[in-house]
Amino acid sequence: MSLVTRSADGAAVSKTKTRRAGSANPPAAKPPAAGAGRRGGRRSLGRRNLHGWLFSTPFLVLFGVFMLFPIVATLWMSFTDFGVRDVRRPLEAQFVGLDNYAKLFGDDTFRTALFNTAYFVVVGVPLTIVLGLLVALLLNNGIDRARTFFRVGFYAPVVTSIVAVAVVWRFVLDPSDGLVAGLAAELGTKAPDFLGSETWAMPSLILLAVWRNLGTVMVLFIAGLQAIPTEVREAARLDGAGAWQELRRITVPLLRPTMLYATVITTIGYLNVFEEPFVMTQGGPSNATLTVSLDMYREGFNFFHMGYASAMAYVLFVVIMGVTVLQLRLLKDNTR
Repeated sequence: MSLVTRSADGAAVSKTKTRRAGSANPPAAKPPAAGAGRRGGRRSLGRRNLHGWLFSTPFLVLFGVFMLFPIVATLWMSFTDFGVRDVRRPLEAQFVGLDNYAKLFGDDTFRTALFNTAYFVVVGVPLTIVLGLLVALLLNNGIDRARTFFRVGFYAPVVTSIVAVAVVWRFVLDPSDGLVAGLAAELGTKAPDFLGSETWAMPSLILLAVWRNLGTVMVLFIAGLQAIPTEVREAARLDGAGAWQELRRITVPLLRPTMLYATVITTIGYLNVFEEPFVMTQGGPSNATLTVSLDMYREGFNFFHMGYASAMAYVLFVVIMGVTVLQLRLLKDNTR
């Protein structure tokens, strides 16, 4: 700062006063180095990632021990003749390459199980989806009173133990003292032996599976129906659309994403069907209800052909993947 003073003889003299450090207007601070901010951001991001991995460690340990390791071990076993003799020294199991897979497709029992599983899926999945949609429509629009009671009633089989289900259905289908036999006797006829007949055993199990899984599909469709805007329905009715036209042109197209999801999860569940034939028929009569999962269980835990059963598991895995991809490809364009 320049100051002007006067000397003794009156002449103007200019003096400069230098600012001291800490005055009211200090000089501007130097900007940080170019890489300092990036280094600090990377350090903070790395710390957050570390915290995330630490919180995920319990899950990763459980997943690795109980999921990833068995999956990899089963894949390795499918290329060996692993049996009960190799339990103590699993690494000494003899490597047989693709022999287990080649043997599968020459096995008449496995081909029967594959056909039965396909039959179960082809009949059971459409029946479950159609009935689930029908029940959802009735509970969402057609029934006003005791709606919650009916929803709980239809969903109850989903959470019911298969043992309790087996007791009830054995009573219903018993050819001598069962409920169906009693009704048939009232009509002057005789009920067939549903679980002991090669003709009726698989349809009976399909009916049981549909009854057990109907509640899951119903809940999915009810959620999808409640997501449809009411304005769309009202506009269709103002344009003169009837109930059937509204269902075919409004409801079903808008439910396609829900229908895709319900179809995929139901198909995967039915391809893995095990509980119904295991509890009700043990695969009989004459392998009429033998499925791939039940055949796999027999080979692995009854006959201790672990390598052969592992090959079955991976063939079933490939089938499930192929069917799922096919369903997604066929229905993907319609769900956009």
